[in-house]
Amino acid sequence: MKKANEIRFTKMSGSGNDFIFMDGMDGSYSWVDSMWVRQVCQRALSVGADGLVVLEKDPRYDFTWRFFNSDGTIAEMCGNASRCAARFAYEKGIAGSTMTFGTLAGPIRAEVHGKRAKVQLTEPRLFASDLAIEVDGRPYRLFYIDTGVPHVVLEVEDLEGFPLVEVGRKIRFHEKFSPAGTNVNIAKVTGDNALALRTYERGVEDETLACGTGSVAAALMLSMKRGFTPPVSVRAASGETLTISWEGNVGTWAPVYFEGEVRFIYEGVLHPEAIQETPGRKL
Repeated sequence: MKKANEIRFTKMSGSGNDFIFMDGMDGSYSWVDSMWVRQVCQRALSVGADGLVVLEKDPRYDFTWRFFNSDGTIAEMCGNASRCAARFAYEKGIAGSTMTFGTLAGPIRAEVHGKRAKVQLTEPRLFASDLAIEVDGRPYRLFYIDTGVPHVVLEVEDLEGFPLVEVGRKIRFHEKFSPAGTNVNIAKVTGDNALALRTYERGVEDETLACGTGSVAAALMLSMKRGFTPPVSVRAASGETLTISWEGNVGTWAPVYFEGEVRFIYEGVLHPEAIQETPGRKL
């Protein structure tokens, strides 16, 4: 049984994105805020994660979540976290193997089959299929879409050699995407209905090992550009593969699904020193 002063958490990974999950269905973690999240998501100095999720009661759904990026900002949606949330909720008895939960992007439907989780995303909103911008004097033509959160996708030939962090950060903060900014993905075709992907994530402000909503954005881009048909396989930087599918027509796509394996990493009780401020380190 949880003691009143214990902060219990579960660490999970979805295709290389790692998250801290907290069961707040009894309201015990309503106090979690952005500053605390920044502290506990610090790698090497605390638990470390790409984001933190608190599950809470909602009369409309099986549960709702509060999702924080590692920098403490609140995001509308995170694809890989949504798959982790589904398995976490199922394994903890919060929901059945099929469920609906609330996010700022809208309700998410999910299914859990063993270690695999499949989610139906909110309807994509296509902003531009051939957007021209300039970064450091170099032109780029991008696909710009919201798959729960905003993404741009650029098809490249040299996936590993592309300076994603440098260019991605400049695109992320480009005036075209102000004030919210955007996530940035580079994609390379690797076969029929198959691609490899790297992602610079807004809120993490760095490249991550995977991005679910970014994988969906890239798959939808290539359905328009190269005639990809579902299911589309997306290999993340972690080496794991996500499967993207849809039922609608190209350009509308909805409903859109993506699935893959998620893992429990460990469970624990947070020690007070895990959120101890480090002298000289700005949070």
